[in-house]
Amino acid sequence: MMQSFESPISLSPEWLAQSVIRIEDAAPGGHSLARLPNDLLFMTSTSLEPSIALEADTPAQQKAVKQDRFQLVQPVLEQLFELYPNLFGAEFLPLKLGVFQELLAAHPEHFKKAELKAALGVHTRSGRYLQSVAAGKMRHDLQGNAVENVAAEHIFQTIVELFRRRQARSKEDLRPKVFKQILAAFDASGLARQDYLALVHSTNADVSSLLDEAFAERDQAAARSEALLRAFDGSGKTAAEFADMYGMDLKLVSNVLVRVRADQAAKTAVPT
Repeated sequence: MMQSFESPISLSPEWLAQSVIRIEDAAPGGHSLARLPNDLLFMTSTSLEPSIALEADTPAQQKAVKQDRFQLVQPVLEQLFELYPNLFGAEFLPLKLGVFQELLAAHPEHFKKAELKAALGVHTRSGRYLQSVAAGKMRHDLQGNAVENVAAEHIFQTIVELFRRRQARSKEDLRPKVFKQILAAFDASGLARQDYLALVHSTNADVSSLLDEAFAERDQAAARSEALLRAFDGSGKTAAEFADMYGMDLKLVSNVLVRVRADQAAKTAVPT
């Protein structure tokens, strides 16, 4: 049964277009840091690529391809929004495994298989959807319940894909920002470094470089923090005196000392 919903959002072409992949998201020369796997995007055993080809060399061709894709998926996106505004409305939430099949089974009168696949392919490749995945939000069922975590490797792949799109449009070097995202995702995963790296390993040289640089930055920061602790322990000063002596912020020094000692304690702790 269709849910009754008084929409606060206008289903305008501009709003719906946010769900459509932009051709200009492709990096110059067709180079891509990563291709999102189908199981990351919507977790089905079949390909979710829209049936419209992506090749477009000129701005006019790009505009035509975007318009064709939009016309293909717009009615289905509108239907999904009306049926499930909590999932396809103001916020795009990560979707549970197998939800494509559930939608077909629940609404055979509304959706044809090929059209639903195309629409979900566009939706789950949209920037708004990928941002939710990259932020580590849980997967949700059709009732809007959070039911499972997104796998650590899928979060990583999404972070890389968003970086690829943004870097292609920006003159700023966005690597420092993506390093922070990668490291935050690693910390949130709760995995040991070797286990995390085994999951997110890529044969793509650019992706491997991002990983190496992110963890090298973490290692360098850890080395500086440990050197600070050694200098503090050898100084015989209080934290306030030490900070003043080196012209450093007291709060920053205190936080670093606490964190490094906690890290060292965790490394030396014997599992029970």
